[in-house]
Amino acid sequence: MIRILVFLAGSCAFAQTSPELKLILDRLDKLEAQNRELLTEVRELRGKLGTTEAPVVERQEAQENRIAQVDQEKVATEHRMPFTVTGMALFNTFWNGRDSGGADNPTSASLTRQGSAGATFRQTVIGAKFNGPDIFGGGKITGSVYADFFGGGGGTLNQLLRIRVGSIDANWKNTTLSFALDKPVIAPREPDSLAQVGVSPLTAAGNLWLWQPQVRVEQRFKLRDAIGVRTQFGIYQTSESGTGQSSDTLARSRPGYESRIEFSAGGESHRIEIAPGFHASSTRIIGQSVPSRIFAVDWLIRPIARVDFIGTFFQGENMGIIGGLRQGVTVVGNQARAVRGQGGWAQVKVRLTSRLSANIFGGQEDDRNRDLLRGATAKNQSYAANLMYKLGTNILTSFEAS
Repeated sequence: MIRILVFLAGSCAFAQTSPELKLILDRLDKLEAQNRELLTEVRELRGKLGTTEAPVVERQEAQENRIAQVDQEKVATEHRMPFTVTGMALFNTFWNGRDSGGADNPTSASLTRQGSAGATFRQTVIGAKFNGPDIFGGGKITGSVYADFFGGGGGTLNQLLRIRVGSIDANWKNTTLSFALDKPVIAPREPDSLAQVGVSPLTAAGNLWLWQPQVRVEQRFKLRDAIGVRTQFGIYQTSESGTGQSSDTLARSRPGYESRIEFSAGGESHRIEIAPGFHASSTRIIGQSVPSRIFAVDWLIRPIARVDFIGTFFQGENMGIIGGLRQGVTVVGNQARAVRGQGGWAQVKVRLTSRLSANIFGGQEDDRNRDLLRGATAKNQSYAANLMYKLGTNILTSFEAS
Protein backbone atom coordinates (compact mmCIF):
# COMPACT_ATOMS: atom_id res chain seq x y z
CA MET A 1 0.00 0.00 0.00
CA ILE A 2 2.80 2.43 0.79
CA ARG A 3 4.58 1.67 -2.46
CA ILE A 4 1.38 2.39 -4.46
CA LEU A 5 0.92 5.67 -2.67
CA VAL A 6 4.51 6.66 -3.44
CA PHE A 7 4.04 5.73 -7.09
CA LEU A 8 0.83 7.78 -7.41
CA ALA A 9 2.43 10.69 -5.66
CA GLY A 10 5.38 10.60 -8.07
CA SER A 11 3.14 10.45 -11.15
CA CYS A 12 1.35 13.58 -10.06
CA ALA A 13 4.50 15.54 -9.32
CA PHE A 14 4.42 17.41 -12.59
CA ALA A 15 0.91 18.68 -11.88
CA GLN A 16 1.76 20.06 -8.43
CA THR A 17 3.70 23.03 -7.40
CA SER A 18 7.01 22.39 -5.67
CA PRO A 19 5.95 23.30 -2.05
CA GLU A 20 2.90 21.05 -2.18
CA LEU A 21 4.99 18.14 -3.46
CA LYS A 22 7.45 18.58 -0.61
CA LEU A 23 4.64 18.52 1.96
CA ILE A 24 3.25 15.27 0.53
CA LEU A 25 6.68 13.66 0.48
CA ASP A 26 7.25 14.65 4.15
CA ARG A 27 3.97 13.01 5.14
CA LEU A 28 4.87 9.84 3.28
CA ASP A 29 8.24 9.71 5.04
CA LYS A 30 6.47 9.87 8.42
CA LEU A 31 4.09 7.09 7.41
CA GLU A 32 7.01 4.90 6.33
CA ALA A 33 8.79 5.50 9.65
CA GLN A 34 5.66 4.59 11.63
CA ASN A 35 5.20 1.50 9.50
CA ARG A 36 8.77 0.35 10.24
CA GLU A 37 8.17 0.81 13.97
CA LEU A 38 4.98 -1.25 13.78
CA LEU A 39 6.77 -4.02 11.88
CA THR A 40 9.54 -4.08 14.48
CA GLU A 41 6.99 -4.40 17.31
CA VAL A 42 5.17 -7.21 15.49
CA ARG A 43 8.45 -9.14 15.07
CA GLU A 44 9.26 -8.71 18.78
CA LEU A 45 5.80 -9.94 19.82
CA ARG A 46 6.10 -12.93 17.51
CA GLY A 47 9.46 -13.75 19.10
CA LYS A 48 8.05 -13.59 22.59
CA LEU A 49 5.05 -15.72 21.64
CA GLY A 50 7.37 -18.26 20.10
CA THR A 51 9.25 -18.73 23.41
CA THR A 52 6.12 -19.04 25.56
CA GLU A 53 3.79 -20.93 23.29
CA ALA A 54 5.39 -24.31 23.97
CA PRO A 55 5.19 -24.16 27.80
CA VAL A 56 1.56 -23.01 27.63
CA VAL A 57 0.72 -25.94 25.41
CA GLU A 58 2.63 -28.31 27.68
CA ARG A 59 0.78 -27.07 30.77
CA GLN A 60 -2.55 -27.43 29.04
CA GLU A 61 -1.71 -30.98 27.97
CA ALA A 62 -0.56 -31.86 31.52
CA GLN A 63 -3.82 -30.54 32.97
CA GLU A 64 -5.87 -32.51 30.48
CA ASN A 65 -3.89 -35.68 31.22
CA ARG A 66 -4.35 -35.17 34.99
CA ILE A 67 -8.10 -34.69 34.59
CA ALA A 68 -8.30 -37.86 32.53
CA GLN A 69 -6.23 -39.75 35.11
CA VAL A 70 -8.39 -38.63 38.03
CA ASP A 71 -11.48 -39.55 36.08
CA GLN A 72 -10.11 -43.05 35.48
CA GLU A 73 -8.97 -43.55 39.09
CA LYS A 74 -12.23 -42.37 40.66
CA VAL A 75 -14.16 -45.29 42.12
CA ALA A 76 -17.85 -44.66 42.67
CA THR A 77 -20.91 -46.72 43.46
CA GLU A 78 -23.95 -46.79 41.23
CA HIS A 79 -25.38 -44.03 43.43
CA ARG A 80 -22.36 -41.79 42.80
CA MET A 81 -20.90 -42.11 46.31
CA PRO A 82 -17.12 -41.88 45.74
CA PHE A 83 -14.80 -43.98 47.90
CA THR A 84 -11.26 -43.16 49.03
CA VAL A 85 -8.86 -45.95 49.95
CA THR A 86 -6.63 -45.20 52.93
CA GLY A 87 -4.66 -47.04 55.59
CA MET A 88 -1.18 -47.81 56.84
CA ALA A 89 1.30 -50.47 55.73
CA LEU A 90 3.05 -51.28 59.02
CA PHE A 91 6.09 -53.51 59.47
CA ASN A 92 7.06 -54.33 63.07
CA THR A 93 10.09 -56.05 64.51
CA PHE A 94 9.94 -56.90 68.22
CA TRP A 95 11.66 -58.63 71.11
CA ASN A 96 9.62 -59.44 74.21
CA GLY A 97 11.01 -60.61 77.53
CA ARG A 98 10.23 -63.94 79.16
CA ASP A 99 7.35 -62.48 81.23
CA SER A 100 5.34 -61.82 78.05
CA GLY A 101 4.09 -65.40 77.84
CA GLY A 102 5.25 -65.71 74.23
CA ALA A 103 2.76 -63.15 72.92
CA ASP A 104 3.61 -60.79 70.04
CA ASN A 105 1.82 -57.88 71.71
CA PRO A 106 1.37 -58.69 75.42
CA THR A 107 -1.12 -56.66 77.45
CA SER A 108 -0.17 -58.04 80.86
CA ALA A 109 2.65 -59.96 82.51
CA SER A 110 2.39 -63.75 82.42
CA LEU A 111 3.35 -66.51 84.82
CA THR A 112 4.45 -68.52 81.77
CA ARG A 113 8.18 -67.84 81.43
CA GLN A 114 8.49 -67.57 77.66
CA GLY A 115 9.90 -64.75 75.58
CA SER A 116 9.27 -64.00 71.91
CA ALA A 117 10.89 -62.19 69.01
CA GLY A 118 10.14 -61.73 65.36
CA ALA A 119 8.71 -59.47 62.68
CA THR A 120 5.22 -59.03 61.32
CA PHE A 121 2.89 -57.12 59.00
CA ARG A 122 -0.16 -58.17 61.06
CA GLN A 123 -0.80 -54.66 62.37
CA THR A 124 -1.17 -53.16 58.89
CA VAL A 125 -4.43 -51.20 58.66
CA ILE A 126 -6.56 -50.94 55.53
CA GLY A 127 -9.41 -48.43 55.35
CA ALA A 128 -12.05 -46.99 53.09
CA LYS A 129 -13.84 -43.66 53.43
CA PHE A 130 -16.81 -42.45 51.44
CA ASN A 131 -18.68 -39.20 50.92
CA GLY A 132 -22.36 -39.82 50.47
CA PRO A 133 -25.22 -37.66 49.25
CA ASP A 134 -26.54 -34.45 50.72
CA ILE A 135 -29.59 -34.87 52.93
CA PHE A 136 -32.31 -32.69 54.41
CA GLY A 137 -31.42 -29.71 56.55
CA GLY A 138 -28.09 -29.13 54.82
CA GLY A 139 -26.66 -32.43 56.11
CA LYS A 140 -24.38 -34.96 54.46
CA ILE A 141 -23.76 -38.70 54.80
CA THR A 142 -20.16 -39.85 55.30
CA GLY A 143 -18.61 -43.08 56.52
CA SER A 144 -15.48 -45.14 57.03
CA VAL A 145 -14.37 -48.68 57.86
CA TYR A 146 -10.92 -49.95 58.88
CA ALA A 147 -9.55 -53.49 59.04
CA ASP A 148 -6.29 -55.20 59.97
CA PHE A 149 -4.74 -58.69 59.90
CA PHE A 150 -4.52 -59.23 63.67
CA GLY A 151 -7.02 -62.08 63.67
CA GLY A 152 -6.02 -65.74 63.57
CA GLY A 153 -3.22 -67.47 65.42
CA GLY A 154 -0.48 -65.09 64.33
CA GLY A 155 1.57 -67.57 62.28
CA THR A 156 2.81 -66.46 58.88
CA LEU A 157 0.02 -68.35 57.13
CA ASN A 158 -2.58 -67.79 59.87
CA GLN A 159 -3.28 -64.04 59.81
CA LEU A 160 -6.93 -63.25 59.26
CA LEU A 161 -8.50 -60.00 58.10
CA ARG A 162 -10.83 -58.49 60.71
CA ILE A 163 -12.82 -55.28 61.06
CA ARG A 164 -11.42 -52.84 63.63
CA VAL A 165 -13.62 -49.76 63.64
CA GLY A 166 -16.13 -48.12 61.34
CA SER A 167 -18.94 -45.60 61.23
CA ILE A 168 -21.78 -44.22 59.12
CA ASP A 169 -22.39 -40.59 59.99
CA ALA A 170 -25.15 -38.11 59.23
CA ASN A 171 -23.48 -34.70 59.63
CA TRP A 172 -25.10 -31.30 60.00
CA LYS A 173 -23.49 -28.01 60.96
CA ASN A 174 -23.72 -28.61 64.71
CA THR A 175 -25.09 -32.16 64.97
CA THR A 176 -23.83 -35.64 64.07
CA LEU A 177 -25.71 -38.94 64.25
CA SER A 178 -23.41 -41.99 64.06
CA PHE A 179 -23.86 -45.74 63.73
CA ALA A 180 -20.43 -46.96 64.71
CA LEU A 181 -18.09 -49.73 65.76
CA ASP A 182 -15.71 -47.81 68.00
CA LYS A 183 -14.36 -47.10 71.48
CA PRO A 184 -16.74 -46.18 74.30
CA VAL A 185 -18.06 -42.63 74.22
CA ILE A 186 -16.50 -41.97 77.65
CA ALA A 187 -12.94 -42.89 76.52
CA PRO A 188 -12.21 -41.47 73.05
CA ARG A 189 -8.48 -40.71 73.42
CA GLU A 190 -5.49 -42.98 72.68
CA PRO A 191 -1.75 -42.98 73.42
CA ASP A 192 0.54 -42.67 70.37
CA SER A 193 2.22 -45.93 69.39
CA LEU A 194 3.24 -47.82 66.24
CA ALA A 195 4.20 -50.89 68.28
CA GLN A 196 0.74 -51.45 69.82
CA VAL A 197 -1.82 -51.24 67.03
CA GLY A 198 -3.54 -54.64 66.92
CA VAL A 199 -5.20 -53.67 70.19
CA SER A 200 -5.14 -50.19 71.66
CA PRO A 201 -2.05 -49.16 73.66
CA LEU A 202 -2.45 -49.74 77.42
CA THR A 203 -5.22 -52.29 76.92
CA ALA A 204 -6.28 -53.61 80.38
CA ALA A 205 -3.93 -51.04 81.93
CA GLY A 206 -6.10 -47.96 82.12
CA ASN A 207 -7.37 -47.57 78.53
CA LEU A 208 -11.07 -48.44 78.14
CA TRP A 209 -10.66 -49.27 74.50
CA LEU A 210 -13.11 -52.03 73.52
CA TRP A 211 -14.43 -51.50 69.97
CA GLN A 212 -18.14 -52.33 70.05
CA PRO A 213 -21.30 -51.47 68.06
CA GLN A 214 -23.07 -48.31 69.20
CA VAL A 215 -25.33 -45.45 68.20
CA ARG A 216 -24.22 -41.91 69.09
CA VAL A 217 -25.56 -38.40 68.87
CA GLU A 218 -23.28 -35.37 69.15
CA GLN A 219 -24.30 -31.74 69.53
CA ARG A 220 -21.80 -28.87 69.27
CA PHE A 221 -22.14 -25.40 70.75
CA LYS A 222 -19.85 -22.44 70.06
CA LEU A 223 -19.96 -20.04 72.99
CA ARG A 224 -17.28 -17.64 71.76
CA ASP A 225 -14.53 -17.60 69.13
CA ALA A 226 -12.20 -19.91 71.07
CA ILE A 227 -14.62 -21.55 73.52
CA GLY A 228 -16.92 -24.46 72.74
CA VAL A 229 -18.98 -27.26 74.26
CA ARG A 230 -19.58 -30.69 72.76
CA THR A 231 -22.20 -33.04 74.21
CA GLN A 232 -22.43 -36.74 73.31
CA PHE A 233 -24.89 -39.50 74.13
CA GLY A 234 -24.64 -43.11 73.04
CA ILE A 235 -26.15 -46.57 73.36
CA TYR A 236 -23.21 -48.98 73.55
CA GLN A 237 -23.27 -52.77 73.21
CA THR A 238 -21.28 -54.23 76.11
CA SER A 239 -19.11 -57.35 75.85
CA GLU A 240 -19.75 -59.57 78.88
CA SER A 241 -17.47 -62.25 80.34
CA GLY A 242 -18.37 -64.94 82.87
CA THR A 243 -16.49 -66.80 85.57
CA GLY A 244 -16.14 -70.60 85.76
CA GLN A 245 -19.30 -72.68 85.62
CA SER A 246 -21.53 -69.62 85.57
CA SER A 247 -20.55 -68.57 82.05
CA ASP A 248 -23.37 -70.60 80.47
CA THR A 249 -25.91 -68.37 82.25
CA LEU A 250 -24.35 -65.15 81.03
CA ALA A 251 -26.05 -62.79 78.58
CA ARG A 252 -23.19 -62.11 76.17
CA SER A 253 -24.12 -58.53 75.40
CA ARG A 254 -26.29 -55.86 76.96
CA PRO A 255 -27.14 -52.24 76.12
CA GLY A 256 -25.13 -49.61 77.97
CA TYR A 257 -25.92 -45.91 78.15
CA GLU A 258 -23.11 -43.37 77.93
CA SER A 259 -22.80 -39.61 77.99
CA ARG A 260 -19.90 -37.16 77.74
CA ILE A 261 -19.62 -33.35 77.83
CA GLU A 262 -16.44 -31.73 76.50
CA PHE A 263 -15.45 -28.16 77.34
CA SER A 264 -12.73 -26.67 75.11
CA ALA A 265 -10.87 -23.39 74.88
CA GLY A 266 -7.93 -22.07 72.87
CA GLY A 267 -6.52 -22.59 69.40
CA GLU A 268 -3.89 -24.75 67.74
CA SER A 269 -0.88 -23.49 69.69
CA HIS A 270 -2.50 -23.26 73.15
CA ARG A 271 -5.50 -25.42 73.99
CA ILE A 272 -7.33 -27.16 76.79
CA GLU A 273 -10.09 -29.81 76.58
CA ILE A 274 -11.73 -31.43 79.61
CA ALA A 275 -14.61 -33.90 79.37
CA PRO A 276 -16.43 -35.80 82.14
CA GLY A 277 -18.42 -38.89 81.13
CA PHE A 278 -20.62 -41.60 82.59
CA HIS A 279 -21.50 -45.21 81.68
CA ALA A 280 -24.45 -47.22 83.04
CA SER A 281 -25.44 -50.81 82.21
CA SER A 282 -25.96 -54.18 83.86
CA THR A 283 -24.69 -57.75 83.49
CA ARG A 284 -27.17 -60.64 83.58
CA ILE A 285 -25.66 -63.80 85.10
CA ILE A 286 -27.08 -66.73 87.14
CA GLY A 287 -30.44 -65.00 86.94
CA GLN A 288 -29.14 -61.88 88.67
CA SER A 289 -28.49 -58.35 87.47
CA VAL A 290 -25.06 -56.92 88.35
CA PRO A 291 -24.72 -53.16 87.79
CA SER A 292 -21.96 -51.40 85.90
CA ARG A 293 -21.47 -47.75 86.81
CA ILE A 294 -18.36 -45.95 85.59
CA PHE A 295 -17.40 -42.29 85.89
CA ALA A 296 -14.58 -41.03 83.66
CA VAL A 297 -12.84 -37.79 82.80
CA ASP A 298 -10.46 -37.25 79.88
CA TRP A 299 -8.35 -34.26 78.94
CA LEU A 300 -5.95 -32.59 76.53
CA ILE A 301 -3.74 -29.77 77.81
CA ARG A 302 -1.41 -27.93 75.38
CA PRO A 303 0.45 -25.22 77.32
CA ILE A 304 2.78 -24.53 74.39
CA ALA A 305 2.66 -25.52 70.74
CA ARG A 306 5.20 -28.33 71.07
CA VAL A 307 3.83 -30.12 74.16
CA ASP A 308 0.60 -32.11 74.73
CA PHE A 309 -0.52 -33.71 77.98
CA ILE A 310 -3.44 -36.11 77.43
CA GLY A 311 -5.09 -38.89 79.39
CA THR A 312 -8.12 -40.46 81.03
CA PHE A 313 -9.12 -41.34 84.62
CA PHE A 314 -12.03 -43.61 85.56
CA GLN A 315 -13.59 -45.10 88.66
CA GLY A 316 -16.52 -47.45 89.17
CA GLU A 317 -17.61 -51.09 89.10
CA ASN A 318 -17.84 -53.86 86.52
CA MET A 319 -15.46 -52.19 84.05
CA GLY A 320 -14.41 -55.23 82.02
CA ILE A 321 -17.46 -54.95 79.78
CA ILE A 322 -16.07 -51.83 78.02
CA GLY A 323 -12.37 -52.72 77.88
CA GLY A 324 -11.06 -52.99 81.45
CA LEU A 325 -9.62 -56.14 82.99
CA ARG A 326 -11.92 -59.03 82.06
CA GLN A 327 -12.96 -59.71 85.65
CA GLY A 328 -15.79 -57.23 86.10
CA VAL A 329 -18.10 -59.73 87.84
CA THR A 330 -17.24 -62.26 90.55
CA VAL A 331 -19.53 -65.23 91.20
CA VAL A 332 -19.25 -67.01 94.57
CA GLY A 333 -21.79 -69.78 95.08
CA ASN A 334 -25.17 -68.35 94.13
CA GLN A 335 -24.12 -64.74 94.57
CA ALA A 336 -22.80 -62.43 91.82
CA ARG A 337 -21.15 -59.13 92.67
CA ALA A 338 -19.47 -56.35 90.73
CA VAL A 339 -15.71 -55.79 90.99
CA ARG A 340 -14.94 -52.21 91.98
CA GLY A 341 -11.80 -50.36 91.00
CA GLN A 342 -10.19 -47.40 89.34
CA GLY A 343 -7.61 -46.68 86.69
CA GLY A 344 -6.44 -44.45 83.91
CA TRP A 345 -3.53 -43.44 81.75
CA ALA A 346 -1.57 -40.33 80.79
CA GLN A 347 0.87 -39.31 78.06
CA VAL A 348 3.29 -36.47 77.49
CA LYS A 349 3.98 -35.75 73.82
CA VAL A 350 6.85 -33.46 72.85
CA ARG A 351 7.32 -32.36 69.23
CA LEU A 352 11.10 -31.93 69.22
CA THR A 353 11.28 -30.87 65.57
CA SER A 354 8.92 -30.79 62.61
CA ARG A 355 9.89 -34.44 61.96
CA LEU A 356 10.78 -35.88 65.38
CA SER A 357 8.44 -36.40 68.34
CA ALA A 358 8.82 -38.17 71.69
CA ASN A 359 5.99 -39.84 73.63
CA ILE A 360 6.06 -41.10 77.21
CA PHE A 361 2.93 -42.80 78.52
CA GLY A 362 1.75 -45.15 81.22
CA GLY A 363 -1.40 -46.46 82.87
CA GLN A 364 -2.89 -48.91 85.28
CA GLU A 365 -6.09 -50.54 86.45
CA ASP A 366 -6.31 -51.29 90.17
CA ASP A 367 -9.26 -53.51 91.14
CA ARG A 368 -10.42 -53.87 94.72
CA ASN A 369 -8.77 -56.95 96.17
CA ARG A 370 -11.66 -58.12 98.36
CA ASP A 371 -13.97 -58.20 95.32
CA LEU A 372 -11.69 -60.68 93.51
CA LEU A 373 -11.30 -64.44 93.57
CA ARG A 374 -7.91 -66.01 94.28
CA GLY A 375 -5.74 -65.89 91.19
CA ALA A 376 -7.35 -62.78 89.71
CA THR A 377 -5.29 -59.71 88.72
CA ALA A 378 -5.20 -57.15 91.53
CA LYS A 379 -3.39 -54.49 89.51
CA ASN A 380 -2.12 -54.24 85.94
CA GLN A 381 0.41 -51.55 85.07
CA SER A 382 2.11 -50.60 81.82
CA TYR A 383 4.68 -47.94 80.87
CA ALA A 384 6.20 -47.09 77.52
CA ALA A 385 8.27 -44.51 75.66
CA ASN A 386 8.90 -44.06 71.96
CA LEU A 387 10.49 -41.83 69.37
CA MET A 388 8.72 -41.24 66.06
CA TYR A 389 10.55 -39.80 63.09
CA LYS A 390 8.90 -38.67 59.86
CA LEU A 391 11.08 -39.78 56.96
CA GLY A 392 8.72 -38.25 54.40
CA THR A 393 5.24 -36.84 53.99
CA ASN A 394 3.59 -40.14 54.87
CA ILE A 395 6.48 -42.37 56.01
CA LEU A 396 7.10 -42.87 59.74
CA THR A 397 9.60 -44.91 61.69
CA SER A 398 9.57 -45.52 65.43
CA PHE A 399 11.49 -47.16 68.25
CA GLU A 400 9.54 -48.10 71.39
CA ALA A 401 10.37 -49.69 74.72
CA SER A 402 7.68 -50.74 77.22
